[in-house]
Formats: sequence, structure tokens, C-alpha cells
Amino acid sequence: GGVGNRAKVEVGLGPRTVSMSKDQPKPTTLTPEGAVLLCWSCQAPVGGDAFCRSCMKIQPPAQEDYYLALGLDRKLALAAGDLETRFHEMSWKLHPDNFHKASVLERTLSLKQSSILNDAYRTLRDPVARTEYLLRIEGARREGAKKQQAPQDLLEEVFALNEFLDEMRMEKRAGHAVPEELAGRLKEAKKNFEAKLKKLDDELTATFGIWDALPAGAAAEAKKPVLDRLNAILNRRSYIRNLLEDVQEVMEV
Repeated sequence: GGVGNRAKVEVGLGPRTVSMSKDQPKPTTLTPEGAVLLCWSCQAPVGGDAFCRSCMKIQPPAQEDYYLALGLDRKLALAAGDLETRFHEMSWKLHPDNFHKASVLERTLSLKQSSILNDAYRTLRDPVARTEYLLRIEGARREGAKKQQAPQDLLEEVFALNEFLDEMRMEKRAGHAVPEELAGRLKEAKKNFEAKLKKLDDELTATFGIWDALPAGAAAEAKKPVLDRLNAILNRRSYIRNLLEDVQEVMEV
């Protein structure tokens, strides 16, 4: 029917509330404990699904949980093909074109759900971003106050690399051709740190298996050592990646 005389619909796009005018159905509600989500249209429990299984109406996001958006458990070893299939299937269901004749509320919810889905896919398809995200939602991401401090066991190699970089910068600033010996040492150091980065990526992948083997609902004390290990790998990886970017920048100038 027409909407000319209908009161304006106001949509709260936060994780919990959708407020509507008094002539609209009761909105989705969530208990303070986060235990019960009800469909805004038929009041059936929806449990965080994008659509009500009773009346098939699109629902507000229960929370911005990227795993939930793609129907996944909180695992780290994800198959790229499965992830892509889930993304395309949900994208089609949530696409705003499917709601062009629906209410203002439903059109708004389709945009919000689509936005979360796109962010979810962009994050979870990258192993490092996926790990960062898991650590964040587990409340365990710690980059440390001394993020840019070299790991203790790399101090000697980092010192030598920085000396090579300083020498090369000085030669270039002076307009001199970079001595072959210096360029060779820098390339060798770059190759060495690239190997370390590859080893860290392999270690990260191996730790995925340890995390994924934890039982559902594992206690915090069981999760902590794995989360700590993931944090340490990411911090070390970030430091080495930054070093390699510095090397690449100097070599390209």
C-alpha cells in the first residue's frame, strides 16, 4: 500500500536497536544478557540470523560479527573457495535490488547487512587480517608499547641491516653510484629477512590448526597460550615486514 501518510521510520543501526513509529510492528529486541533476539515483524526468535526463519523478513545485525555474517565458526583455517561461495550467496540474498519494493526499514537493513558482509569477506579472506580480527573479538590483541623495538634475537642482524641502509642513503644523497659490494650485502640481507617472514607465515598457519582444534566453548585458560602465540607471531611479522619495506624503498630510490 501507499506510504504517503505513514509516520517516518527511524532506524537505529547499532547492534541492538531498531526504533519505529507506533503504528509499526515491535522492533527486534535483545535481553540485557544478549540471550534472546526476536524478529521485528513476527516476534519469532531469530538468533542473530540475517533473515527470520519464520516470516523470512530481513533482520537488523545482531552484532558486527564477521564470522556470523558468513555463517562460520570462529576458526582460522578457512578454505578460500568456501568463503567466496558463502559471500556470493549472501550478497545475492542481501542485495538492495531485492528490496526495492520493500519498506524503508527493510531497504535500510539490506544496506547495513550488505556493508557488514563486504567488510567480513574483505577481512576473513586474508590470513593476517583474519588473525588480527579473531584476536580483537577475543579481546586478546596486544601490539605492545614497544611495537617498533627489534626482537631480542634479531638485534645483531637488524643493526647490520640499518648500517647497510644508512650507507646506501649516504651514497645516493652524495650522488654516487652505489658500490656493488654494498648493493650485494643489502640484497643478501633482504633475502634473509624474506626467509624469516616466510617462516613466520608457516608458523602462523601451523598455529591456526592448534586454535581450530580447541573444543567449542573452550575455557579462557585453554585459549590464552594460543592467543598469546598468535599475538607474538603477528608482532614479529609486522616488525620484519616494516624492515623489508624500508629496504625496498632505499633500493628503489
